[in-house]
Amino acid sequence: MSRFVDIGKEVLKKEADAILSVMARLNNDFDTAVDTIARCRGRVVLTGIGKSGLICKKIASTLSSVGTSAIFLHPADSVHGDLGILQKGDVVIVVSNSGETEEIIRILPWIQRMDIAMLVITGNPASTIAGYGDIVLNVKVDEACPYNVVPTSSTTATLALGDAIAIALMEKRAFKIEDFASLHPGGALGRKLFLTVEDLMHAGDALPRVSRTTPMKDVILEITSKRLGVTAVMNEEDQLVGVVTDGDLRRAIEKYENVLIKNASDVMTQNPKTIRKDALAVHALKKMEEFSITSIFVLEKEGEERPVGIIHIHDLLKAKIA
Repeated sequence: MSRFVDIGKEVLKKEADAILSVMARLNNDFDTAVDTIARCRGRVVLTGIGKSGLICKKIASTLSSVGTSAIFLHPADSVHGDLGILQKGDVVIVVSNSGETEEIIRILPWIQRMDIAMLVITGNPASTIAGYGDIVLNVKVDEACPYNVVPTSSTTATLALGDAIAIALMEKRAFKIEDFASLHPGGALGRKLFLTVEDLMHAGDALPRVSRTTPMKDVILEITSKRLGVTAVMNEEDQLVGVVTDGDLRRAIEKYENVLIKNASDVMTQNPKTIRKDALAVHALKKMEEFSITSIFVLEKEGEERPVGIIHIHDLLKAKIA
């Protein structure tokens, strides 16, 4: 094995250990930080410089994606007018590993005068910047570089802590996948979270259906003509009571000497899986995976027994949900 592979593994181990060390130090200050951000009436403003600034931008992006309005403020630009971004009711998150970043120290008295809550994330809780913080979260770690100077483990740990704050806020605010979907309408993620079953289902004449007394010859024709590998089986009240799949047909051929003299009720699988038409398409995929099936019949709403459509795994594949 190459020595560079060994170096790579060692770096990853050091950074993983750094995250675990920060995790071990989490205390009530983290709870206070989450509560402070949750009660924020304005925006969460993150500031940092260099590598810390890049981490701030990522944390701001993550917070915004889960319903917490957040922006990045560059410390150098802030002393040339950008401090006007700050308003009463905001929360400022300052990221500085050393805690002695000059560009940040210059703006902290102004932020303090505005009576804005300040959360400091630093590797030096005894630093000047930490002294300004209402809440201080300690991310002191050893860097993964051999000289303990290149920002590596410290930025990784800070990034992970930002993710921890974001996920805790999701829990505190009962942020649901539907909320996430509304903020991500574009691209592959939007397709997964925004499309509903109704958007993709086959309905009307495309819905395969037979009655319980339908002869198997006609059942096979229905399955073949609708090209979904399945048909619904309905009772006299037009309620879904079963399904006949390609698999059911194969099993019936093995079981009966002449399957064509049988009816749909002799072959069908009872209690078929269903889903509401307003459910997210990704939930249909999850249900198919859970029960190892390739299609689900769609109901108007929970409790109704009359299907309004059917969704097949191929529909999810075409929509790039799966």
